[in-house]
Amino acid sequence: MKKVLVNVALLLTALLVAFGLAEIAVRLLKSETTVLFPRYHTDYRYGPYHLRGTRPGETFWHSSIDGRWKFVTNNKGFRDSRDFGYEKPADTYRVLSVGDSQTQGHEVRQEATFSAVLERYLNARGRKAEVLNVGVSGFSTAEELAFIENEGYRYHPDAIVLGFFGNDFEDNYKAALFELDDQGQLVATKFEHVPGVTIQKIIYAIPGMKWLGENSHLYSLVFNSVWLHFKFKLADQAAAPAGRPVAEYAVPTQLVPSAREIALAATLIERMKTFCDRHAIRLIVADLPFREGPYRFTSSLPAALRDRLHVAKIEIIDSNVLLQPYSEAVETHVTHGYQHISEFTHGLIGVEIGRRLLFDPQSQ
Repeated sequence: MKKVLVNVALLLTALLVAFGLAEIAVRLLKSETTVLFPRYHTDYRYGPYHLRGTRPGETFWHSSIDGRWKFVTNNKGFRDSRDFGYEKPADTYRVLSVGDSQTQGHEVRQEATFSAVLERYLNARGRKAEVLNVGVSGFSTAEELAFIENEGYRYHPDAIVLGFFGNDFEDNYKAALFELDDQGQLVATKFEHVPGVTIQKIIYAIPGMKWLGENSHLYSLVFNSVWLHFKFKLADQAAAPAGRPVAEYAVPTQLVPSAREIALAATLIERMKTFCDRHAIRLIVADLPFREGPYRFTSSLPAALRDRLHVAKIEIIDSNVLLQPYSEAVETHVTHGYQHISEFTHGLIGVEIGRRLLFDPQSQ
């Protein structure tokens, strides 16, 4: 028995040493590209929909070579330390910010997201406001529509800001909640999309795994590699039924959306606009740009989508207009990591939304 215990101890020691050496190697060789961005997804029920979201009541950290960022989620998984009831306080102007990790604010301090900037801007100028950041990493326009129609409207928002990012085109097909019929009409095709939630529930039930996710470069490298493998596999499966080339998913940061992708995104946003109009909610689409290179960016809204939104009288914050004065001079995106929009860009977007809500006649 003693010999068995000694052998087990030696094995565990060898594994710890091997893990430690591998950890050091990853930190030395891949420090610029390895990110520690645990997702902490769980599942929620919104009417008939079963969707993912961020775990409620969590405090966790993201880190990369660019910095370290604290996340705090409330009782509904929103990135906020405050809980919000469905009934809004009297004399309060309430805004919902829906979107993916760009809106949620990956690689950005919690107080620097455009939602936080917008709330401070409005309150400082005499309009008592609450801005709920309900962004979820990986969310598509399809999931955002399902959330708004079945949950978001219950918070009685006066305005909804849709953060639109270029990977939403492919994410709409991966989610597969809606498709277009032969007449271009939106058809609900399924009511569940919770990728990766089951495995995350298992992983984070194991003691120590949460710590590894936030601190181990080796663990994050392995986890992210496996996550991306299944992400692209899901993308390939979504591509086939629509007759779309799988190559469109090979480099997500260089998307050239197809006409069908643009049509689906436009129709989803048009339905969102119709729903908002019916509930007296103002809808603003914030164009969240891609990083094209150092100090350069490109809009997430191709001309065909922009034209559709204009025809539907959908209000747009155009990144080409908003950010053009700073092109080639200011970092509009984080340099390394996943290259999300920077705190500078969040600030400009938040102030522009606030300016419109305060001074645009449409807000009166």
